[in-house]
Amino acid sequence: MISINTAVRRTATVALTGGLLLTASPLAAPAQAATPVPTISAKGGFMVDQATGKALYGKANTTRRQMASTTKVTTAIVVLTTPGVDLNRKVTIKQAYRDYVTRTGASTADLKTGDKLTVRQLLSALMLPSGCDAAYALADTFGTGTTTAARTKSFIAKMNAKAKQLGLTNTNYDSFDGISATGANYTTPPELAKMARHAFSSATFRDVVKATSYRTTATTSTGATRTYTWYNTNKLLGSYSGAVGIKTGTGTTAGPCLVFAATRGTQTYVGVVLNAPDRWNDAAKLLDYGFGSTTASTMELRSLPTGAQRD
Repeated sequence: MISINTAVRRTATVALTGGLLLTASPLAAPAQAATPVPTISAKGGFMVDQATGKALYGKANTTRRQMASTTKVTTAIVVLTTPGVDLNRKVTIKQAYRDYVTRTGASTADLKTGDKLTVRQLLSALMLPSGCDAAYALADTFGTGTTTAARTKSFIAKMNAKAKQLGLTNTNYDSFDGISATGANYTTPPELAKMARHAFSSATFRDVVKATSYRTTATTSTGATRTYTWYNTNKLLGSYSGAVGIKTGTGTTAGPCLVFAATRGTQTYVGVVLNAPDRWNDAAKLLDYGFGSTTASTMELRSLPTGAQRD
């Protein structure tokens, strides 16, 4: 069950595709050396040192699995690594985005038709309540083509190009949000962790995903002001000491999924659990394994407000 991938160990500066840079630092004796290797409920799992790329834990590393809304990690980083991206660019919400959410029964940021939101606001709408309407808006905005269908198809192609740039040979996207029409939206735990590690090297991405909630205002079609409040579906935030992200996902085939990250002192770990019935505890146990702590045994999960999205 345990597979330590020595090929991803680094002791020098590691440059990632898309202009993002990670600087490695020497490690002290690993805390996990004195901690029992955890048993997790997930069918697949992986955890890596953010700075060095050293793999600390792996389970079913080569098995492809659907990833549900953890797909949105890639949606976000494709936007953020777009050359010349303007986070203050205003995007007008189309009725098609709302219709899509209704038709698919998808999670939503409840974006209102005609409202104008910035790209930065849409990233929070994407990553906190797991808004598939926000994902649609971003794909429609950052794809190329003369129709919405062409632009979203183009954006998905950019997601696959990003995976190829990172050398992910067992990852494929057929959607901009994880709602897979063909079943061809899949990854493996190490490859999703590599994508997450790449995304987490973006300061804007880190700022978005660490928030337990986000309150903002947008201009409506009539010029009025509307207030949006979104709550992060990642219950590890505010529950596990040091948790700083990243993204939940749940699907009929994918099961409960979680991409997670935590920082204590100068140490940050990024991990993945796929098809994990007990994903919060799985993540906490893996992080404890890295940090050499016992937080999982006393962790109390943050509650989401009534009416908040679950994912």
